[in-house]
Amino acid sequence: MTAFALAAAQTIAIAGDIPANLQRHLAFMRVAAEHGVQVLVFPELSLTGYEPSLAAGLAIALDDVVLAPLREMAQALRLTAVVGMPIRLAPGAGVSIGALVLGADGSLAVYTKQHLHPGEEVAFVPGQGGAVLDLGGERIALAVCADFSHASHPLAAVEARASVYAAGVLISEGGYATDSALLQGYAAEHGLLVLMANHGGPSGGYVCAGRSAIWAGDGSLLAAVPGAGDALVIARRESGQWSGQVVAL
Repeated sequence: MTAFALAAAQTIAIAGDIPANLQRHLAFMRVAAEHGVQVLVFPELSLTGYEPSLAAGLAIALDDVVLAPLREMAQALRLTAVVGMPIRLAPGAGVSIGALVLGADGSLAVYTKQHLHPGEEVAFVPGQGGAVLDLGGERIALAVCADFSHASHPLAAVEARASVYAAGVLISEGGYATDSALLQGYAAEHGLLVLMANHGGPSGGYVCAGRSAIWAGDGSLLAAVPGAGDALVIARRESGQWSGQVVAL
């Protein structure tokens, strides 16, 4: 089995500033590629920040040209990036919380958050999920934040023969202990590699916990950021064994 690496990008978003956040995403992608990462997962709504009141005005169509620099970089680096953005799946449709999959091969796919957090229905509509990604010999199932609070969601990933469960999230200091325990539990219960990419700074009025992490299929912690700030959490598979690394940016 060839070597493979995937990573969680812990980023600090500037509220509503897509150009600035996009430039930061490009920087993260370059550093990830330098470390051999082939799949990079960003937090929930990473390109805008978690800003429900701004979402309707910032939402894009799936093929919007705003994504062009990221798509071009993904192809140039041979890196698949999963970025967070409010999207409209059709003209006049409601706004979904999207995780856009910008393929290393130039492809474009979308996962939309299925389970909304209480209060999010004011700004967003429930999504439809998305396909499992076959990359690097792994089957990667995506999740966005509140999705993982429903045990049926990781179970569906297992039924789809996923080997990795990758969640882009916004988790506050107050919710971190509970949420990280849930994700670690899914790793141990289902034998999944579980990745959590959290915001590294304040967003949407929340004090985000950072502490993005990756757990191995036995529930053991491979690597985690110690706190807030910009960082990468990398999981690397060599000869069938996983190891972890944190890279500060």
